[in-house]
Amino acid sequence: MGNCQFCDSAHNVGFISTRFAGTDGVSLETAKWATVFERQGFRCFFFAGELDRPPDCSFLSEEAHFMHPDIKDIYNNCFGVHKRNRQVTQKIMKLKKKLKDDLYKFIEKFAIDLLVPENALTIPLNIPLGLAITELISETGIPAIAHHHDFFWERQQFLTNAVWEYLNMAFPPHLPSIRHVTINSSGDNQLSLRTGVSATIIPNVMNFETPPPPIDDYAKDVRQSLGIADDELFILQPTRVVKRKGIEHAIEIVHRLGKKAKLIISHASGDEGYDYEQRIMEYSKLMNVNTVFVSDIINECRGRTITGKKIYTLDDIYPHADLVTYPSTFEGFGNAFLEAVYFRKPIVVNKYSIYTFDIEPKGFLAIEIDGYVTEKAVRKAREVLENQELCHNMVETNYEIATRHYSYSVLQQRLKNLIYDCVACNPENMKK
Repeated sequence: MGNCQFCDSAHNVGFISTRFAGTDGVSLETAKWATVFERQGFRCFFFAGELDRPPDCSFLSEEAHFMHPDIKDIYNNCFGVHKRNRQVTQKIMKLKKKLKDDLYKFIEKFAIDLLVPENALTIPLNIPLGLAITELISETGIPAIAHHHDFFWERQQFLTNAVWEYLNMAFPPHLPSIRHVTINSSGDNQLSLRTGVSATIIPNVMNFETPPPPIDDYAKDVRQSLGIADDELFILQPTRVVKRKGIEHAIEIVHRLGKKAKLIISHASGDEGYDYEQRIMEYSKLMNVNTVFVSDIINECRGRTITGKKIYTLDDIYPHADLVTYPSTFEGFGNAFLEAVYFRKPIVVNKYSIYTFDIEPKGFLAIEIDGYVTEKAVRKAREVLENQELCHNMVETNYEIATRHYSYSVLQQRLKNLIYDCVACNPENMKK
């Protein structure tokens, strides 16, 4: 890498997405990528419709957000239907032009050398943005690394649509200056089969080289704040309340453990409705499991609610858990799995496909279920909770494996190789 002038000098990277704010997977992984880029001497800038990054490195374009009224209107008139009217097409073209103009301003303002679209060329929540990015890259030939988290063909709601020509053009595009990154082997395989585009697999990562700090004074009262008694187990479900998270399995496991315990669910339902949350409440009562929803006091930053209650981060919560449940039926990768490993917690995991293909073969030790809860899984969970030596060996083994496969150093090496490959095909950038 020493002979790559681009990698050995300060250059500017422009991240693009619908939003960079909060604790969604795309925002979290972008922050990790930015950290690794900055360690290599790059300067990072951000373009989105919602931003919590510093103003001096941010470019806000309101139409980039998938919740912008015009973008939502386009979405509602393009998916779940088989044809669109001419006015919708005209609106798409108008917004594409506005967003492309903003992208050109972003590149000029911050002297961007390399673009990193984060899921914006992957899932078509904002069609005009995907088209604008694609046309800009085609017009300028600027090097780009398209980071793909979840493709439209993986989501049922996108398969009936009236925009196939746009999906084929921009989600994702096939252009010579773009290098594609998927977060799992399934995405890589499907991308190649469906589009002929080859990709590099870079899984989600965590900073395993730097273990989490000890519990500080602010977070030492977490168990009390959550109403967990000293003789009570703290079972953590660190996800949103959506159907694919399989929270019924967590409730059943807690019920079958036969121990005094609370199941703590960290996040709210979000924008996918509340029917499933109601189902979880009813099922908890049926199974006589004390399930507590605490999204009101968990946020990305510490603080106070309007009633004066302390707000904790998820990093404050994890160290206090006795067991983490992650019984998802589908995940693009599985950040919560890595988080549990990072905080050295035993984990119950449903064998969703990406876990089976990409994660499990690394040798991780987990309490596994395969679509339903078994007595074997309950017995193993009980044993891990009762046997400290067994639990210690499990979590330390997992941490060591994750350090080898999912650390920042792994991300850094793969990005360096990718940047060199990306820029080598754009010699003009080598002269800057």
